[in-house]
Amino acid sequence: MTGIRPQSTRSVLAIAFLVAFGTALVVGPVTGAVGGDTGDASSAGTSLDTNTVVAPPETNVSEPAYEQPAPEPGDPYYEAADSEGNWISYSNPRDGYRSPYLGDGSGKICVTVLNEAGDPVVGESIPNTTVTIPTGDRLSWHSNADPMTVEYPLTDNYEWPLDADQFGTSPDLPQGDGYMDSHCIEFHGHPEGATVDYGEVQIEGDHADDVELVGYVEQPNDDWNTDVDPIATAESYEAVGGNWTYQSEKHERLHGQVVVVLQLDAAEGYDGGNDNDDTEPDTERDDEDDSGANESSASAANESERNDSDGTSGFGPVAALVALSVLAFAARGR
Repeated sequence: MTGIRPQSTRSVLAIAFLVAFGTALVVGPVTGAVGGDTGDASSAGTSLDTNTVVAPPETNVSEPAYEQPAPEPGDPYYEAADSEGNWISYSNPRDGYRSPYLGDGSGKICVTVLNEAGDPVVGESIPNTTVTIPTGDRLSWHSNADPMTVEYPLTDNYEWPLDADQFGTSPDLPQGDGYMDSHCIEFHGHPEGATVDYGEVQIEGDHADDVELVGYVEQPNDDWNTDVDPIATAESYEAVGGNWTYQSEKHERLHGQVVVVLQLDAAEGYDGGNDNDDTEPDTERDDEDDSGANESSASAANESERNDSDGTSGFGPVAALVALSVLAFAARGR
């Protein structure tokens, strides 16, 4: 029996070698596959992060629009409407009638303040700011004129902050879009041929630098046309001339108005909602993200190579353990 043991031992050793080699072939690819999946997951996670779209910020304005619906019939501030649909009138605490009453000449001098997006506001973002419009001797009798002074914010200084719907249209109204947008003084009692003067607007106070003069919208001797854009229509003081004269041959209704159009200019980076100011920073961020993604991909590839290398060099830990166990058994058999 002892004569055949060397042969048995050689057989056992051969079998051990084959088992160890086969184990290495199986374990190696499995280990490499697991490592490869780990690398791909890491790479996919990085790809998701770099492709995430961040919503742009809302339009940046220094003050939101102030929406005050126009008074309707039955409201204390609703006054009258033309039976022929030419005009509509709202009560104004700053309305004045000349005494003695010299004629049917009437008019309004108004101020409208718009935010950076062109919407009416009441000046909550510009406290302690005053707008002054000289009005001349013709209106010296008016308690709110000579000069006309408007203090902001309107909601803190006036019971009826916006009293006129000067701009926009609505199919349900002869004038305006149904929302108040201007602060005005009104006057009545001037004769035909009388001239109403107004001077250049003055802006003073804590936030005077945050308010820009757009210009003046003047419509003399006619019913006020609200179907105009206040910014696009506004003209310089030199262009409008700073006065109007009542002339019945130009219009049967002796009436004139002027609106001073102002716009807030305090919101940093506002560009009309185009987000042009963010173009360069976004490009830089994209470049950084691409660079980070490339680095992450390279790192994942290196890790995968290391895993593949670890899984195929030699027999690996499992193969070595199997081989040692078989050798120990063979030794005992001797």
